[in-house]
Amino acid sequence: MTFAATILTLYPEMFPGPLGASLAGRALREERWSLEAVQIRDFATDRHRSVDDTPAGGGAGMVLRADVLAAALDSVADARPVLAMTPRGKPLTQARVRELAAGPGVIVLCGRFEGFDERLFEARDIEPVAIGDYVLSGGEMGALVLLDACVRLLPGVMGAASSGIEESFESGLLEYPQYTRPAEWEGRVIPEVLRSGDHARIAAWRKSRSESDTRLWRPDLWERHVDARVQSPSGAHTQDEGHKK
Repeated sequence: MTFAATILTLYPEMFPGPLGASLAGRALREERWSLEAVQIRDFATDRHRSVDDTPAGGGAGMVLRADVLAAALDSVADARPVLAMTPRGKPLTQARVRELAAGPGVIVLCGRFEGFDERLFEARDIEPVAIGDYVLSGGEMGALVLLDACVRLLPGVMGAASSGIEESFESGLLEYPQYTRPAEWEGRVIPEVLRSGDHARIAAWRKSRSESDTRLWRPDLWERHVDARVQSPSGAHTQDEGHKK
C-alpha cells in the first residue's frame, strides 16, 4: 500500500518543493509514496474564480468560502483522513504522525487569508491541525512539515529502521545529545562514557541526559512525561522516581 498525499491549495506550484529532495524525494521517485496538489480555485463557480469573501460581521482580511472548499474536498474524498492546516488546530505530535504514517495517506487542506468558513468543519469530517503557536502566510508550509514527518517513517525510507526509534518525542522526551569525530574539538572532548565501549553505562547516560535536557528545555514535555508515568500500572513506584531525577 502506497502512502498517498493529496494537497488542496491555492499554490500547487509549492509542491513537492523540499519534499522532492533528500529522503522524501528519493522515496517519491521510488514510488514509496505519492503526491498530488489540487488547485482549489478550479472549483470556484463565478467568472472571477473567487475562493474567498469578506468576514461576516466585519473585520479585516478575507475568509475562504465553505462552498468552494467543500467542492474541492469532495472531488478527492476517500477513506483517507482529512486534515486542515490552521493555527486554531490541535498541535501536531509525533504520536499522531505515526498514526498517519501507518495509514493509507492524507488529504491536507491549506488555509490562507483569515482562515476557513467555520461551517466547513461542521459539514465535513476534518481534523484541524497546527504545527506551532505562530501564524504563517498559509497552510502550505505546515503541510510540508506534516508530510515530511510522515514520509520519513514509511518502510524503507530511512536507511536503518532503528533511526526513528531513539528520537525526540518518541518516548515523550527530547533525544540525548549526539557527538562524532574528532574526539577533541576546540578543547572540547566527547564525554568519556561514550568512548568507554560500556553499552550499559552509555544507555544509562543517554537516558539521564534525555531526562535532564527535557526538564531544562521543555518543562511542558517533562510534566506530561511524569504524569504519564504516574498514571501507568507501576505509577506508585515511578512518581517518586520522576521527582527525584
